[in-house]
Amino acid sequence: MAEAIARQYAPDLWEVSSGGLTPLGYIAEPTIATLTKNNVPAEGLASKAILHSHWQEVDLVINMSCFPREQVFEDFEKVEDWYVQDPFGSDPETYQRIFEEIQTRIMALAARLRPSAAAQTSRINSQKAE
Repeated sequence: MAEAIARQYAPDLWEVSSGGLTPLGYIAEPTIATLTKNNVPAEGLASKAILHSHWQEVDLVINMSCFPREQVFEDFEKVEDWYVQDPFGSDPETYQRIFEEIQTRIMALAARLRPSAAAQTSRINSQKAE
């Protein structure tokens, strides 16, 4: 869900990829139903593992495994822990609650990152003008 929500609400800020420590191998139907209900496209989502080869390419990792980042990741400086319940096997109301929680966190992250992105763009633009 987080990948789809992040793509929907802040595509200007990031390229999003999702991976799990123990992926299911498929996207659960209630996940797709919840995304659809909230007008968030589910196309292109896949259940996949976190790949070590991609680690160097990312600037930020959101850890929703419920394991502290120090226990799971070698380079945990770029990892932010979000303690979010895994809704797998739960009722639709739980999926919706988790959707809303993730959406709120993503919107807060986007708001936190936007000022620095705007400042960086301004610096780039002012350097070009010189």
